[in-house]
Amino acid sequence: MTEQSAATRPLRIAIVGAGPAGIYAADALMKSDADVSIDLYERMPAPFGLIRYGVAPDHPRIKGIITALHKVLDKDQVRLLGNIDYGTDITLDDLRQFYDAVIFSTGANADRALGIPGIELDGSYGAADFVSWYDGHPDVPRSWPLEAEKVAVLGVGNVALDVARVLAKTGDELLPTEIPPNVYEGLKGNKALEVHVFGRRGPAQAKFTPLELRELDHSPTIEVIVNPEDIDYDEGSEAARRNSKQVDMVANTLEQWAIRDHGDRPHKLFLHFFESPAEVLGEDGKVVGLRTERTQLDGTGNVKGTGNFTDWDIQAVYRAVGYLSQNVTQLPFDDQAGTVPNEAGRVIADDTAEGEARFMPATYVTGWIKRGPVGLIGHTKGDANETIACLLDDAKGFAPAPKPELDAVTEFLEDKGIPFTTWAGWYRLDAHERALGEPEGRERVKVVEREDMLRASEPNKA
Repeated sequence: MTEQSAATRPLRIAIVGAGPAGIYAADALMKSDADVSIDLYERMPAPFGLIRYGVAPDHPRIKGIITALHKVLDKDQVRLLGNIDYGTDITLDDLRQFYDAVIFSTGANADRALGIPGIELDGSYGAADFVSWYDGHPDVPRSWPLEAEKVAVLGVGNVALDVARVLAKTGDELLPTEIPPNVYEGLKGNKALEVHVFGRRGPAQAKFTPLELRELDHSPTIEVIVNPEDIDYDEGSEAARRNSKQVDMVANTLEQWAIRDHGDRPHKLFLHFFESPAEVLGEDGKVVGLRTERTQLDGTGNVKGTGNFTDWDIQAVYRAVGYLSQNVTQLPFDDQAGTVPNEAGRVIADDTAEGEARFMPATYVTGWIKRGPVGLIGHTKGDANETIACLLDDAKGFAPAPKPELDAVTEFLEDKGIPFTTWAGWYRLDAHERALGEPEGRERVKVVEREDMLRASEPNKA
């Protein structure tokens, strides 16, 4: 294709990752004045990323974001190409044959490490793995060990709340949601009677959102307990409350729970503050306890250790200390930050020596792979807008793709025998899952097996 003909066709863009970040990037492109044609690549057979595989099943309000994302994917300028593993089924060099620019929005689905003794013991788990299990992710085991009667969750963010709430609820409470049969059977046999959530700092430093926190108390089977001694603020904490309505609402809720009488709900969920995990205790290779160090505020909202330790009777530990993005093939990667090095979404090349190109040509990132796994789903909109603004500024300098025709990509995938899924296929899978739920009065029952998803969405490719 010549430069002249490239100027008369739509700008061809590939977006790798069809979660909220990728879909928001597609939306920003389509809302610009540019003439664009977008292909969204997704490793899973279904789109929506962490909304499908990272949001707790008893949070339909958050899953309602899918309605807005649907409207983006319904547009003519965008196609979904699912069940394609970037780096294996298609590479960056391949994508450059078909697209003028590539955006990576691959998110974060691994657990950040926690460097304390004993964290590797049997019975010590990453929250992301547990979330993937109860959300019916096809690439994780179908069963989960739920033998522990006393469980610790390390972390004071919304993921920690999700994990603690799912562990404390009964299987029957979660049955009306979309959980698949294997998850229901696992949760029905869950033996947990006490769930202890540990945070190293105080109530004003917790990363809960107010609504998520209050939802803990809505279950008829969960008694939420806060120790009055954990309600403590210093000057930095008070400033945080004054400067953030959300921080103040969280602190108020925790204060109310700390002074109320305890009820008789069968499952106890303890929220502990000023307890820094120091060691996971083990015997015969298995978790038998957790050791924490009591901390105290230092005036700035940070804490320091007191040297006083407590051993807790615990048989399982879940660390919810953050997600981590994984290395993206053919891109530079910062292992510590878990991000692709970038400036405003432009990927910084490995070799930035004088005279060399500072940025990888026509290569961009957005979402958690760009800035790290922090913030709420809606925050990725700002990421997308910034990245797309840079892409459009750079567009005149793009080397035109040699094969920009729509059919060129699908012929490439078909020649390789890759059974890719489509947006029309998602509608078929969606209808199938809803039909599975209908006899039980449920909105849907999620299909877990990759082959079953493929059979429902693209029966001619299964």
